[in-house]
Amino acid sequence: MQRLKTRGPQSVKILSKQLDMTTMGVRQHLAELESKGLVGQTQEERQTRGRPVHLWKLSAAGHGRFPDTHSQTTIEIIDVIRSTLGEQSLNQLIAQRSDKIEAQYREQLGTIAPELQLQIEKLAQLRSDEGYMAEVRLLPDGFMLIENHCPICTAATSCQQFCETELDLFQRLFEDKAIVTRTDHLLAGARRCAYKITAIGA
Repeated sequence: MQRLKTRGPQSVKILSKQLDMTTMGVRQHLAELESKGLVGQTQEERQTRGRPVHLWKLSAAGHGRFPDTHSQTTIEIIDVIRSTLGEQSLNQLIAQRSDKIEAQYREQLGTIAPELQLQIEKLAQLRSDEGYMAEVRLLPDGFMLIENHCPICTAATSCQQFCETELDLFQRLFEDKAIVTRTDHLLAGARRCAYKITAIGA
């Protein structure tokens, strides 16, 4: 499930290599997970040669096994603030939360060398500590910061200001060094959130 969460739909053959297991062993595990409603098969992937390949992916219930921190309580608080103080006050509170997180990140990033890659890797570590299952991938023209899980997805679905402040936060953290753009958005239908970070002048 961890592999399917962080890498997206996978074939049995690929999973067997990644997990150092036989394809039969992988199929047995997938069959058990499927019986519990945690995984399912995608439509056939056509190949240039050979038979079509079935890919396995997490179901909604499977994604639900990865924690959404205090989701119900958060939704209730958002609804109370929205109904009593108004949308503008809610957005101001979320912005203040973002400012507090930014200050914490800047303090942590200030403890390491200023090289862009090291800063991004440190940010990914901080995000992973918060439950985002973050990782960094090197691109020909920059870096990709990937968040394979959103621990506040339910709250973000109720109030997308959380997503807007997240992008703004990353842009402010690297405003003197890089350009940050969101390339994948969970709430737009992607399986994750991802951000391309390109050094200024690159």
